[in-house]
Amino acid sequence: MANILHKKYFEELKKYAEFYSIPIIADGGLEYLKDYIKHNNVKSILEIGTAIGYSAINMALVDEKIKVVSIEKDEKRYLEAIKNIKKFFLENRIILIFNDAINVELDEKYDLIFIDAAKGQYINHFNHFKKYLKKDGAIITDNIKFHGLVDSEDEIESKGLKGIVTKIRNYIEFLNENEEYETKYIKTGDGLAVTKKRRE
Repeated sequence: MANILHKKYFEELKKYAEFYSIPIIADGGLEYLKDYIKHNNVKSILEIGTAIGYSAINMALVDEKIKVVSIEKDEKRYLEAIKNIKKFFLENRIILIFNDAINVELDEKYDLIFIDAAKGQYINHFNHFKKYLKKDGAIITDNIKFHGLVDSEDEIESKGLKGIVTKIRNYIEFLNENEEYETKYIKTGDGLAVTKKRRE
């Protein structure tokens, strides 16, 4: 019964996100993320960019021992996420923080940090939150392909879109040149970057 309800609620969340043009993780990227959590025994997750709670809920449901801390700066989305998390009875396992992520300081370290917020802040978020990553943990960043536009910048007419694509390319360059971390890129969904600390 719970699974049927979950399916219904997830369909509602996706329709809501589409109607209000709220970006949520693509199906392929979500499946990769859930598989990663399952196969790497991830139990603690920090998410930068809650939106309406779609990915946080999906991650928490992989295993009943998983706890998620998720940060959102948009009040309307934050309040919507609270409602959605309560629908799934996950308020004890998903903690929401209403704040600009760059201002947030935490006390714990996490198995996984999932970055899915403003593209222009990817480098700042990475640098700010990397200290909260456990030794063998990973930072996974969504939207690395950005609807395929990262590989086809010449086709973009919108100045705003070009700006976003440039910022994502800068982030990819930042990851590639990072001597402390190594990154592999996953093409599924809207593209994911999986970053881990290099072994000494």
